[in-house]
Amino acid sequence: MANSTCILLLSLHLLLIIATAIQVKHAHAPTLQPVNSTAPTAQPNYPSHGFTEGSLQPQECGGRCDVRCSATQYRKPCMFFCQKCCATCRCVPSGTYGNKQTCPCYNNWKTKRGGPKCP
Repeated sequence: MANSTCILLLSLHLLLIIATAIQVKHAHAPTLQPVNSTAPTAQPNYPSHGFTEGSLQPQECGGRCDVRCSATQYRKPCMFFCQKCCATCRCVPSGTYGNKQTCPCYNNWKTKRGGPKCP
């Protein structure tokens, strides 16, 4: 009887230590701060021709989309949608991926499901 009582007390003590450690871990976790959307943000200095909205002529889209779609294994659909987006937005972001902040129209055009329309 004494052994089972000792084991029970030891188990309860161990659970108390674990619970305290978990609470301490969560108490020191950093909290997320809200982002102030009204604060001005510094915009990087991008070259303007072809990378900012409305700066391309429709005939220039092919070359820009060639570069944009050069690293994908799905080149044909990438080129189709890139040229469609370029014809509407008249810009193509630099590089093969990302950098969509330079062309808001290209970045904000979404599919019916809410995904990005432009590559």
